Amino acid sequence: MVSISLQSNALEQLKTALTRALAQTAEAILARERADAVIPMDSGRMQNRQTFVDAARARNGIVEIVTDAPQAARLYFHPTYHFRRDKNANARGEWWEPWISGSRRGEAAGLFALSVQTLAKEILR
Repeated sequence: MVSISLQSNALEQLKTALTRALAQTAEAILARERADAVIPMDSGRMQNRQTFVDAARARNGIVEIVTDAPQAARLYFHPTYHFRRDKNANARGEWWEPWISGSRRGEAAGLFALSVQTLAKEILR
C-alpha cells in the first residue's frame, strides 16, 4: 500500500510560484522585444508606456502583452509601411510574429521553465 500526503501549504506556494513565473515570462518577452528594437517608434510612447503586461488573470493561466495605443493595430497589420528606422533600427509591422509562429516560437516555454525553476528553488529552501 502506498500512502500519499499532500501539503496544502506547499501546493499553494507552488500555485503562487507558477502565477509569478507566468507574469515574469511575459515581462521577459516584452523586454526582449523592446531590446530587439522592432516596434515602430516615433516618440517612444507606444513602445515604452502604452505596451505593458496585463497579469490580472495570471491565476487563471492568462497573461497578455497589451498595446493600448490607437495606432497599434494599423501599424501592426500593415507591414508594407515604410517604417522609420532612426530610433528602432529593426522596426517593422507584425513585430510579434516571430514569437507566435516564427523563429522565437519555443522561446516563451523556455523562459517560463527557467522562471519556474528559479522560483521552485526559493520554495524548497
